[in-house]
Amino acid sequence: MTRIWLAAAENDALPGGKVGGVGDVVRDLPIALAGLGLDVSVITPSYGMFHKLPGASLVRKVRVKFARRSYVAHVYMLPAAESAVTQYVIEHPRFSPDGTGQIYVNDAPGRPFESDAAKFAFFCAVLAGWVNDCDSPPDVLHLHDWHTGLVPALKKYGKPDAALKQVRIIFTIHNLAYQGVRPLEGNGSSLETWFPDLVQHANILKDPIHQDCVNFMATAIRLSDGINTVSPNYAMEIQRQSDPSTGFIGGEGLEAELRVAYSAGRLSGIVNGCMYPGETAPLPDWDELLQLFATRPEIINASMPATQWIEGRRGKRPRDFLLSIGRVVQQKVPLFLEPVSGHGSALAAILESMGSESLFVMLGNGEKDLEEKFVELARCFDNFLYLRGYVDAFSGPLYSSADLFLMPSSFEPCGISQMLAMRAGQPCAVHAVGGLKDTVVDGVTGFVFDGETPAEQAENFVNTTRAALRVKNEDPSLWQKICAAAKAQRFSWPVAAKTYRDQLYKND
Repeated sequence: MTRIWLAAAENDALPGGKVGGVGDVVRDLPIALAGLGLDVSVITPSYGMFHKLPGASLVRKVRVKFARRSYVAHVYMLPAAESAVTQYVIEHPRFSPDGTGQIYVNDAPGRPFESDAAKFAFFCAVLAGWVNDCDSPPDVLHLHDWHTGLVPALKKYGKPDAALKQVRIIFTIHNLAYQGVRPLEGNGSSLETWFPDLVQHANILKDPIHQDCVNFMATAIRLSDGINTVSPNYAMEIQRQSDPSTGFIGGEGLEAELRVAYSAGRLSGIVNGCMYPGETAPLPDWDELLQLFATRPEIINASMPATQWIEGRRGKRPRDFLLSIGRVVQQKVPLFLEPVSGHGSALAAILESMGSESLFVMLGNGEKDLEEKFVELARCFDNFLYLRGYVDAFSGPLYSSADLFLMPSSFEPCGISQMLAMRAGQPCAVHAVGGLKDTVVDGVTGFVFDGETPAEQAENFVNTTRAALRVKNEDPSLWQKICAAAKAQRFSWPVAAKTYRDQLYKND
């Protein structure tokens, strides 16, 4: 049986193991792979907490040389779940430098990735050491995002007889915005500190722009046996140079490396999947949804107290109910805030055209300065409710209840929110980038806009949203047809898993 190890910084199969979309993939893809008859294991750092989960058992110790010292990391296996996937976590104090349970660390300005790069460089060292010391090493080591990017270098420049040399390495790019760039030398968090022997190979490991830095992502792109992004369109976009003047986000400095990989047949795009439960959750009553809102004291509403706002809407379902769920970060929300003609922002234009009988709900948090801008808008518009934070108990009822989902991402490697909305029969208005372009068909399963500049994109976003609402209110039969088509879409993990197996996991 083919043995597949997936290694990542996040894993939503573990409580508290998710920060972003990587956690979703590492939760679901292994289950689909196991369903194809593969022997699948998932490996993440413990961060000082996962090895304490009930039933966790110490299964081995891995001794590695790192930063000119010898360390022993402890590998724990977690109790078997309903799936055939084996879950491992690696525990060592180096995985929790900022306290227990912190997957990522926010370092002080001017020191990007300092703590995380050292932590994940150690993770790479332990992964390589475990493979080399394992009785049954994997046939394929499937690495996810920059956090695992130095493993291919440890394979290429390791001992000639090391077991890792025989392992096929696949690297999945989830988001090129984060690459793991640190100094080559002269710093406590640098390649020279972690792996002194690798500095002589700096020409292969360095950042293409900052020549005195190592780049985890670039290293993996250059040295992995196979590379994929999480949608075909994103795989093509990242081979082009980013252009802030037009709002285009492409290879972020790595486009040349990615073009080389594509020309060599090592780069492809595979759309992420979505889980489709057998039974659809019942549609919540509007007053039940209001009651759910009332349980959250951090609710940000207009000029009145939350309790008063909620009370005034009982028994009055909005004519149009719009929704957005996601991280409030530069990737996701700038087009909401981009000025448009006659309005301070695209969102303000949408809210004013919706009228007081409609409602737009946004659920999410992220960058504080962006959050504050949505807080200010919520204080100006009674038809905008900002739920500052992410509450999983809210997402299901909101997806089931809303009419139209807005997702104007500046770039989107794949996207999961649009899949979840469509699964619930909710059409989406999306920007024609990355995986959004691959998953939403304009006028058939949703509504798609584009534009040559951020200003033009924002105008088109407003116009597309207005057009979608006109269809809903003026052509109900067409609207229901679009809703049904959206709900019928299937972005299947078993199909994605089969593509991984057939296209990436097999040796040439």
